[in-house]
Amino acid sequence: MKRYGSVIGVRPDKLEEYKKLHAAVWPDVLKMIGECNIRNYSIYYRDGLLFSYFEYAGNDYEGDMAKMAADPTTQKWWDVCKPCQQPLDTRKEGEWWAEAEEVFHTD
Repeated sequence: MKRYGSVIGVRPDKLEEYKKLHAAVWPDVLKMIGECNIRNYSIYYRDGLLFSYFEYAGNDYEGDMAKMAADPTTQKWWDVCKPCQQPLDTRKEGEWWAEAEEVFHTD
């Protein structure tokens, strides 16, 4: 199992919309998250930033992420969520959410 954290901005005028969307995530989106071996997925908010955390329990991360990206329902969900988000200027090329470095963990 590998842990992943990432960060993205949220547009101030879209924060409440983003919260409402995530209070009722589409069931097929949740199903795809599970099918792609993502567990313990959480999103936190603070000072204009969203922090995402999840655990990956599979053995082909790139393949599972490609499967998720190819799913039409997930694509529609992202289309609804993206206008609420504001990617960081410091993200790597090709990233939407900026990957965060894990600096500490304990069980």
